[in-house]
Amino acid sequence: MDARKPPSSEPGHIAISKSKGIKIDWKDGHRSEYGLRYLRDRCPCASCSGAHQAGPAEPKAPGPFQMYQPSLRIAAVEPAGTYALVIQWNDGHRSGIYSYDHLRAICPCPECAD
Repeated sequence: MDARKPPSSEPGHIAISKSKGIKIDWKDGHRSEYGLRYLRDRCPCASCSGAHQAGPAEPKAPGPFQMYQPSLRIAAVEPAGTYALVIQWNDGHRSGIYSYDHLRAICPCPECAD
């Protein structure tokens, strides 16, 4: 039987960079660093996760005259109670509620990938 404690999904400190991503120091001492594209691609909303259709939504193709697409950025972040963050993206998407459980489960570090 594995006697290790389960990872904490309670953040101790959250650092947000609108141009780089989010870093979370968890209360169990672990640190997670999420880049912008990583977070956006793992949006847990029903539209992005495919809960209301056959699969995850495909990104919209740029219009026929769109020559420039702005770099992905976080427009705003708001707490959702004490259990999540709501991230508003500069591409107009704002329905993803990133629970701390979800964020800890998708931690991209090598230790968590095992």
